[in-house]
Formats: sequence, structure tokens, C-alpha cells
Amino acid sequence: MTTKPQDEAAAGGRFLGVSLLASRRMHMAGFYTHITTSSILGVAVGAFGAWHFQFDWGIACLAAGLTALGGMLPDLDSDSGIPVRELFGVAGFLIPLLLFERLRAFNLTPEQFLVVLAGAYLFVRYGVSEMFRRITVHRGMYHSVPAMIIAGLAVFLMHRPDQAIVGEELQKRLYLAVGVMIGFLSHLVLDEIYAVDLMGVVPKLNQFAGSAVKLKSDSWIATGITYSILAGLGYLAWISTGSPTWAQAYQQTISPMSSARSSVK
Repeated sequence: MTTKPQDEAAAGGRFLGVSLLASRRMHMAGFYTHITTSSILGVAVGAFGAWHFQFDWGIACLAAGLTALGGMLPDLDSDSGIPVRELFGVAGFLIPLLLFERLRAFNLTPEQFLVVLAGAYLFVRYGVSEMFRRITVHRGMYHSVPAMIIAGLAVFLMHRPDQAIVGEELQKRLYLAVGVMIGFLSHLVLDEIYAVDLMGVVPKLNQFAGSAVKLKSDSWIATGITYSILAGLGYLAWISTGSPTWAQAYQQTISPMSSARSSVK
């Protein structure tokens, strides 16, 4: 029995329509939607830093990569799936590299350094991933605004120079931290957009609405732990910059950036 090309095309169209409909009814953006969006934002963040603030290409590319990675971070609380394994694989590779400055303080030999990097990768890839699987729930506090700020602070504190983080170093840290937060926020916003059910005549919110861009969860324990981590990292960031006042922080960050903007013009 032969099938006409028109019938095959019609069948393909019906299959595509059903697939898109099923995807929309999942009420959440897919992995590739998130990574595509955050990657586009990453290119914009990198280009903006190189052009507007005149950061070198290495910093700009790192910011672009962190922004793209930030768009995947909220899904680390998923229970399973290839995207989650990929995320922890990437994190296991990047985190030891971002800790390079801290590791240098121990005066390790090249062989010792490689052993530490391999150990850190295995710890993140398998140890941390298993911990996340056991203690987190999908769309819990890891899908929240406080978690986004925690991700930014973690990048800010990832490696430490011998002196206080001020001046150009401070601006660079803030730039990288904001990059990962932009990617993280794009994930949360997309999840909220996909929580709007457009399949009926009148758009309506489904059960996932409000589960991404939020400040707290139904569990006060999870909320308390999240804000405790946020407060601790915030304090570490403050003392690492020399414990500045608000006026000093403005002079160290906003004023130099304004000067850079004026020089570009």
C-alpha cells in the first residue's frame, strides 16, 4: 500500500501540531528554550561589557558563559534527566576553574593541582548532585529570587585576591555576578510565562503560576535556610570589599562605571 505525498505531509503536520500542543500543556519552558534564551542574553551581556565598560575579551566571554549557565541553574533541583546531568557536569568543570585563585594560595605542584581539580569535579558531579536530589524539590526555593541572588554572590566570592576587592576587581566581580543573575532570572521569567494557559478562549493561570518568581515557599524551613545562606554570603561579600559604607560602595562601583561610560562617548 502506497502513501501519497499529500497524506504524508498532512500526517507530519498533525504530528507537529500535537507535539507543540503537548509541549504547551506541560506549562513550563523546556531545557532548550531556557538555554537558547540565556545564551542570547549572554552574548548581549558580553558585548555590552566589552563595548560599554571596556572589559577585556576574556572577562566579556566569561560573563557571556556565566549568563548562559545561569539560565540552566534553576533546573538543578530536577529529579532526573539528561539536562540535569549535563548541568552538574558543566558545574563540576567550571567551579574548580573559578576557584583557581584560592587554590594558588596553597602552593600546589602541577600534579597536586590536577588531583584537586579532578576531586572537585567528582565531588560536584556526583556528591553535590546527589545532595540536591535528596534535599530539593522541583520549583521549590531554588526557583526563587533569593536563590538568584545567592548564585550571583557565589560567583562574586568564587576566587579571592590577597587584598580587599575594590576598584577594577570589584567592578569585574559585579559584572560577572550580574551576568549569572540575568541568566537565572530569564529562567524564572520564562517559567512564569509558560504558566499562562493560552489554550482556551480566555487566558488563565495554571497551578504552576507564581512558583518561579517568588520570595518564599510553602516550607518555612526551606525559606529560612535560603535566607540564612543569602545573609551569610551577603556578609562575606561585604567584608571582602573592606566593609564599605553605602557612600563608599557608590564611589567604588557606580562612579567608575559612569566615568567609563563617559569616556566611551
